[in-house]
Amino acid sequence: MATLYYSDDADKALVRSRKVAVIGYGSQGHAHALNLRDSGVDVRVGLREGSASKAKAEAAGLRVVSVRQAASEADLVMVLLPDTEQRAVYESEIADELAEGDALFFAHGFNIRFGLVNPPPGGDVAMVAPKGPGHLVRRTFEEGGGVPSLIAVAEDASGKAMQLALSYADALGATRAGVLETTFEEETETDLFGEQAVLCGGVSALVMAAFETLVEAGYQPESAYFECLHELKLIVDLMYEQGISGMRFSVSDTAEYGDMTRGPRVIDEHVRDEMRAILAEIRDGRFAAEWVAENAAGRPRFKALREQGRSHPIEQVGAQLRAMMPFVSKGRQRLEDVSGG
Repeated sequence: MATLYYSDDADKALVRSRKVAVIGYGSQGHAHALNLRDSGVDVRVGLREGSASKAKAEAAGLRVVSVRQAASEADLVMVLLPDTEQRAVYESEIADELAEGDALFFAHGFNIRFGLVNPPPGGDVAMVAPKGPGHLVRRTFEEGGGVPSLIAVAEDASGKAMQLALSYADALGATRAGVLETTFEEETETDLFGEQAVLCGGVSALVMAAFETLVEAGYQPESAYFECLHELKLIVDLMYEQGISGMRFSVSDTAEYGDMTRGPRVIDEHVRDEMRAILAEIRDGRFAAEWVAENAAGRPRFKALREQGRSHPIEQVGAQLRAMMPFVSKGRQRLEDVSGG
């Protein structure tokens, strides 16, 4: 069984005794920096030269310095840059500034799990990974709550790396909801698999395939959009709130019977075999190597696939229908409000 921690388990003084550098001020970066500051932690934000996020961080009352200066000043460095940028920034701006006894933290295990970042001996290496986007981490903290988080330790030079990670998670507000102990390997591999097989890859491919099936059969694209994409939020919300059985209880008996009898025909053994293959590619490093090489080449396939997705008929129909439903986008968090670094 998983080990869960709450507020009473955390030594709140540990992280407050540290000088913390938050590297990056995007979705997670802004939430970490602000929550830590409001919890009484000595925080500075490290940003690269010319970062568009500098003005936002300073407007929030945070001290902003270069990445190198932040790493030099701090004895706990939290790296919150995009996965594909961490190695270069670490090697050029952070590695030389780490002293014995310093702690290097991450919110995702990708670069440690696949050996892209290799910290020097003598320091703690740990992870604190909130299970929600940064704006939710910040909002729930301000409301007195918290977002559940994962913590893990890759190197425990001090003998207190787990306690320090838990203290950091507590300052984020995570212990108010619950903190789950895991490993860098488990977090990275399950995170990538979930994104690829279900949350992004599986869902988007299923929605587009279903849309195409209806349109090819002669149904109106608008009707196909509503049935295959628009109503997905209702089902996901029910599953989020009540689990799969709760969702089935809330829909019609017709829908539930169709779910239980036809769902397994769509997600059959062939699909499960592909899921196993995808997981194998994650675990043996093939996906990481492919993604690193794609970035090194300038992302040609990534850009082509992104453009292909944007030009799909479901996007054209969806844009028109969403324009008729302003309530759909009400309160939507704009990407530019939480991106940067």
